[in-house]
Amino acid sequence: MLQLLATTSTPLSPVKMRPAAAAMATKSEYRRMEAEEEEELDKEEWARRAEAQRRRRRSGGRYVFTCALFASLNAILLGYDVGVMSGAIIYIQKDLHITEFQEEILVGCLSVVSLLGSLSGGRTSDAIGRKWTMALGAIVFQAGAAIMTFAPSFTVLMIGRLLAGVGIGFGAMVSAVYIAEISPAAARGTLTSLPEICINLGILLGYVSNYAFSGLSEHINWRIMLGVGILPSVFIGFALFVIPESPRWLMMEKRVPEARAVLLQISESEAEVEERIAEIEEAANLLKSTKSEDKAVWMELLNPSPAVRRMLYAGCGIQMFQQITGIDATVYYSPTIFRDAGIKSDQELLAATVAVGFTKTVFILVAIFLIDKVGRKPLLYVSTIGMTMCLFVLGIALTLQKHAMGLISPRIGIDLAVFAVCGNVAFFSIGMGPICWVLSSEIFPLRLRAQASALGQVGGRVSSGLVSMSFLSMARIISVAGMFFVFAVISTVSVAFVYFCVPETKGKTLEQIEMMFEGGKEWRGSEIELEDTQHLIQSSKKSVSLG
Repeated sequence: MLQLLATTSTPLSPVKMRPAAAAMATKSEYRRMEAEEEEELDKEEWARRAEAQRRRRRSGGRYVFTCALFASLNAILLGYDVGVMSGAIIYIQKDLHITEFQEEILVGCLSVVSLLGSLSGGRTSDAIGRKWTMALGAIVFQAGAAIMTFAPSFTVLMIGRLLAGVGIGFGAMVSAVYIAEISPAAARGTLTSLPEICINLGILLGYVSNYAFSGLSEHINWRIMLGVGILPSVFIGFALFVIPESPRWLMMEKRVPEARAVLLQISESEAEVEERIAEIEEAANLLKSTKSEDKAVWMELLNPSPAVRRMLYAGCGIQMFQQITGIDATVYYSPTIFRDAGIKSDQELLAATVAVGFTKTVFILVAIFLIDKVGRKPLLYVSTIGMTMCLFVLGIALTLQKHAMGLISPRIGIDLAVFAVCGNVAFFSIGMGPICWVLSSEIFPLRLRAQASALGQVGGRVSSGLVSMSFLSMARIISVAGMFFVFAVISTVSVAFVYFCVPETKGKTLEQIEMMFEGGKEWRGSEIELEDTQHLIQSSKKSVSLG
């Protein structure tokens, strides 16, 4: 019995266990291979999704850039008019025998009249859309440019000038708003600066046109100079077949499917589209009614809340300081400045203005690469401080040429004046030029954006007109050098304005910027608080998705 139990309790031999162990090992190997295959498939799937998202991002980025570029063509009209008039006025004086006072009115009236286009452009763009308001501005400008080209007298020339000014006001206001409304937050600064690039390009083309046609008859050359300005507005007509309507305007009109279709073209993913739609709906008060729905826009601007008042200080103030520091006087009257510095011939004067236009255009391109990397406020500091220094140097150079001829040679005085003017426009183009457009189009809430941007344009255009229409008269009283000392003092004040009144808006959506102004705290503190809030929101979204 014991022997039998011992026999039955003997363990199975290794030979008998080998098939079972092999089967288990095979199953384990299959599981491991299946897991590796699933992991590889997951990696491939993620790689495909990432590549699709990259392609969509590149495609959307190119499309947004194309839309912003076409919308910026309106700004070429303004730039070309500013640049071409600085040289054309020399030959208009000789052909139509206009007085110095008439010259000031002819040069400066465009800035004042363009504010009519800016004011009516805000309401018009809310009524018919951003896209077709740009088209209307181009048509009005074409009519004005055609009248100026064939003007037989100063009176007819002024009529054409007034029409051109209204058209420029329409386009300049609405193009910046349109670009801000289609741009993603990360690239909005760069894209909203495109109008400033086009202004500078237009100024350069105007200077080149002056130099190219200056050798023709005095009765013909200025007419061709002004007539060439019609060409950019023709391209705007073609652009209307490419660019879509602003998605934010479509949302205001409760055309949600159309807005979603546009956002799908300019966004990285459908999730981002839904997020942006939700932000726009909240900003436009389509989901929740608020008191501002029943309040007229202009009444809200004339009786602003503390947050809106801070927005107006920043938006309108930056527009005014852009002009009262004398940039338009420098561009419009650069031949007068260089003549005062010692340059005699018309050809040399116009050649010097081409150098100014080239410098202005090159440095605006530098600003475009920096504005979304460095931020708005640092560039504004560099710009305002640099402009202040150059304006003082220009005043000193012109003073030495007039009253201290023995201290420096005439050639050095001319070179110093040209260097100071080029330096002034270079520092302007790095900061005050493009960032003025960016801030004025991004800091106002959606319900106020069009009219408030137009109001900012009013301050800028009136300031530009006053400076342009009084420069020659004031220069006769206190000298050209004295005028630039005045501009230098004003530029010094603009540094303090940037410090106290202008927030940093880099990398924030339009709706987040509105929240920042609503906070009513110090800019630095509110920015940090907003960034912390963004991180908390993102963290909560992740936790919800995980749950």
